[in-house]
Amino acid sequence: MTPEQLQQAWAAGQIVGLAGPARRDQEALAAATGPHGLDPLQRQWGPGVVLGSGGSSGGRRWCLQPLAHLQASATATGQWLEQQGLDPATCLHLNPLPLHHVSGLLPWLRAQQWGAEHQILEPAWMRDPAQLAAAAPMDPSRPGLLSLVPTQLQRLMAAPEGVAWLQQLALIWVGGAPLPPQLAVRARQAGLRLAPCYGATETAAMVCALPPERFLAAAAGCGAPLADVELRLDAAADGMAAAVEVRSGRLSPGWLANGRLQPLPRSADGWWRSGDAGRLGPVGLEVLGRLDGAIHSGGETVFPEPLEAQLLALAQAAGLPVQALLLLPVHDPEWGQRLVALVRAEGMQPWPDLQRQLRQLCEPWPPAERPTRWLCCPELATTALGKWQRSRWRDWMNELEANQKSRPTSADVDSF
Repeated sequence: MTPEQLQQAWAAGQIVGLAGPARRDQEALAAATGPHGLDPLQRQWGPGVVLGSGGSSGGRRWCLQPLAHLQASATATGQWLEQQGLDPATCLHLNPLPLHHVSGLLPWLRAQQWGAEHQILEPAWMRDPAQLAAAAPMDPSRPGLLSLVPTQLQRLMAAPEGVAWLQQLALIWVGGAPLPPQLAVRARQAGLRLAPCYGATETAAMVCALPPERFLAAAAGCGAPLADVELRLDAAADGMAAAVEVRSGRLSPGWLANGRLQPLPRSADGWWRSGDAGRLGPVGLEVLGRLDGAIHSGGETVFPEPLEAQLLALAQAAGLPVQALLLLPVHDPEWGQRLVALVRAEGMQPWPDLQRQLRQLCEPWPPAERPTRWLCCPELATTALGKWQRSRWRDWMNELEANQKSRPTSADVDSF
């Protein structure tokens, strides 16, 4: 569906289901919508969208967001921009994400609401920084705004043309996944005006963002909540595993399953408990990782996601040919759980040598954080939006282990 078609559907009071082009996404949306379609929801909620949320833990849900909630999100974002000294109406809103992603839908909707210019950045441009710079030159008189996931940022920063293009932007929101520490350091060194942010489909996109001046001054985290949002940590959780909770008038009414709306779980006073662990500090929220991805190892709570980013950055800084890296938990009778590393590498370096070098990079880490096994996984990759389908790769790991147990071999291509 094009933005123009979506606008026409909303004008007719319709709720529109937005799914990616993959057949499995289309089928999943149809199953969630059910045989009666979205007409019953339209009568109650008016125009809006149904979007796929998350999916990083294997539990993809189809989330209803009324148009009024999306517009409230745009209003709050506009107020935040004004606090940064930017007039939303005079900005150029660049959009490299698809319409069926909440962070691709909102840039277009914000531009519509603010009367600003909106430009779609083609996926091919985002994979070729030189082509992007040529196809989307920046006008110095018009501040450029951009929303990226860390994977896209990393690709652009891999080429001088990409860095030079990013340096011309007034503001770059980065969300959807943790920002790798080494990538943040490189962005600061290049003077990129990043604004790390946090949000979800359930919250109608961004609920907090770090001002670029604070990012450049080496502040960590995702900043303070926007004007229409409250954040807190789950008081029942302890220590590092405190859950991020959100209260806002733009929380989703719920998810669709078999044509019925399942209300979004929230407390009696309106707080929604996200699946993310975090802490609140002087500059706002710092997201530690997914609660459903955290492990308990030797009495310690370990979040694999920041470790993945750190190890990948260390490997690349050391010149190792590592292209992707994922840490997954396995049961351990002594520790409770330990981490296993899946690695995709390119080049001719023998796997045993690369494995040894990766182990050496982790030697300074606490024992609970060090992977105990390393598996070479040539097909390892995130989704197009930079998210890990962890359940898929757990299945891959389990199948590999089962095959090795049934066919023992002296050619040890991994560390089982």
